[in-house]
Amino acid sequence: MRRLLSCLGLMWAASAAHADVRLHPLFADHAVLQRDRDIKVFGWADSGEKVTVSLGSAMVSTTTPASGKWQVSLPKRSASITPASLVVQGKNRVERTDILIGDVWLCSGQSNMEWGLGGCDDPDAIRSSANPLIRHFGVEMLFARDPQETIKGSWAVAGPSTSGGFTAVGYYFARKVVKETGVPIGLLRSSVGGTNIECWMRQETLLETPVLKPFADRMRTSLTQYQIDLRAWHKAVDAWVKAEAKRVAGGMDVSFPPEQPKFPFGEQAFNPRCVTLHNGMIAPLGNFQVAGVLWYQGENNAGNAFEGNQYIEKQRAMITDWRTWFGTPNMPFYSVQLAGWQKQSTDAAGGDGWSEFRDAQRRSLAIPFTGMASAVDVGDIDDIHPKNKLDVGERMALWALRDVYGSKDTVVSGPLLKGVQSGKPGTLLVAFDHVGGGLLAGKMAGRGKFEATPNIPVGGFAIAGDDRVWHRATAAVDGDRIVLSSPGVVAPKFVRYGYRMNPLDANLYNKAGLPASPFRTDPQ
Repeated sequence: MRRLLSCLGLMWAASAAHADVRLHPLFADHAVLQRDRDIKVFGWADSGEKVTVSLGSAMVSTTTPASGKWQVSLPKRSASITPASLVVQGKNRVERTDILIGDVWLCSGQSNMEWGLGGCDDPDAIRSSANPLIRHFGVEMLFARDPQETIKGSWAVAGPSTSGGFTAVGYYFARKVVKETGVPIGLLRSSVGGTNIECWMRQETLLETPVLKPFADRMRTSLTQYQIDLRAWHKAVDAWVKAEAKRVAGGMDVSFPPEQPKFPFGEQAFNPRCVTLHNGMIAPLGNFQVAGVLWYQGENNAGNAFEGNQYIEKQRAMITDWRTWFGTPNMPFYSVQLAGWQKQSTDAAGGDGWSEFRDAQRRSLAIPFTGMASAVDVGDIDDIHPKNKLDVGERMALWALRDVYGSKDTVVSGPLLKGVQSGKPGTLLVAFDHVGGGLLAGKMAGRGKFEATPNIPVGGFAIAGDDRVWHRATAAVDGDRIVLSSPGVVAPKFVRYGYRMNPLDANLYNKAGLPASPFRTDPQ
C-alpha cells in the first residue's frame, strides 16, 4: 500500500510539473542566442496546448504535439548588445530576461577545456573580467545510456565573481573576439576530464563508420563480456544479501558487497555505454544553434602511430556527426594541438609519448573548415594541465577572426609543413605554409609574451637518410624555408621536427609569434 501511494504521488507530481509550459534550460536569463540564423526555441507542454513565443517584436505560435515537445522558429537577427526578453505563453507565462544575440561557441573535450579561469594563476584576468558581452553556460556532467532531451546548468555573465568558473580557453577566446569585433559571445562548455573522443560521438557513428571497425568490434566484444560479468555480479550480490542477513542476525559485523565490474572504457560502471557523453551532454544541445566548436581533447587517445592515424578518422567521424547533429554542414571546428609535458627525450629520433599524436592532429587539418592552435610551446613539465590558457584561447580566436569574422589578413597559425626537397649536396630544404612574415627562432617568455631570439639557432630538427638513423640537424633560415644538414647524414631524405613528448628545443616561429607544428616526413 505504501509503495502504491508513493507511486501515485510521483505520478501526480510529474503530471503537475508537465502541466506548466517549460523552456529548455539553455533558454534562461543572460542567454546568448545565435545570430544570423532562424532562432529555434523549444521546450515542453501538455499535448494540444497552444504555445506562443515572442522575442522583442517577433511572435510565433504553435500547438504542442502528442509527444509534449514543442518547437518554434523566430526570424533570424543580427548581433545585438541590447538586452531583450524572451516570453513564452501557454497555460502559464515564462519570461527570460537579459538575452543577447551573438555567437555561441561549443567548448568541449577533456579537462584542459574544462579547466577554469580561476585555476590559471591569472588574478588580473579575473579582476578585469567584467564584460556583459561574454556569457558562459556550464553543462553539468552526465553519463547517459540513451540520448537525453534536457541538461542542467545556467548562464552567467562574465565578472570577478563568476569568471573563475568559466572555461579558461573559452574565456580568453571570447575576450579576444569581443575586443576585436564587439559581437556578444556565449560559451557553451560541455566537457569532462579524462575522456576519449569515442565518448563524444553517436553510437551509430562509432559502430557504422567503416574505418573505425577495429574499435567498434572491440567495443561490441567488451560490451558482450561486460554483460556476462554483470550477470555474474548480480548473482554474487544476491548470494551476498542472503549471507549477510544471516551474518547480521548472528551478531557479526557488516561485510562489503561484491564490487561491480568496471566498464572496459573507463566510464562510470553504473552507466555502461561507450558514447554516454554524447547521450548526456551533446544530444540535448542539438536544436540549439551554435557558431562553431572549440575542441581541446586528445591526452586520453594519444598513443602509438596506429592510434594517431585512427584519431584522424575518429575526429573526422565526430566532426561530421556534430555538423549533422547541429544542422550546420560547414560548422567551424577548431582544435588544440597537445601541449608539451614531462622531460625532454635526448634521443635524436624522438618518437616518444605524444609525438605521433601531434603529427596526427596536424594532418587532421585536411578536414574541411577546421583549424588548429598549437600549445606545444606553452606546456608544463610537471603538469598535464598547463596554466597558460591565454595563448591557447587567443590562438584559437585567430582562426575565428579570419574565417568567421572576416579579418582576412589575420595570421592564424604558426609554420605548417608544406614540403621537403633536396638542396645542395648533404642538405634538405623544408618549405612551410603560414610563414607569417618570415621564419625565426623564438620563445615564450610568459603568458602572452613572445620574444624573438636572434642569437639562438633554430633547433628541434632531426634528419636521416634511407637507413633511418637519426641525427640532430643544423637549421638555417633561408627566406620561407629551413635548410637542414648534419655531418652524420651524407644524403638526407627524411625530417622530424619537435617530434618528442616535450620538445623544449623546438623554437621555430613565424614573425607573428606563433610556433611551428611538430611533424615527421618519414613513412610510419
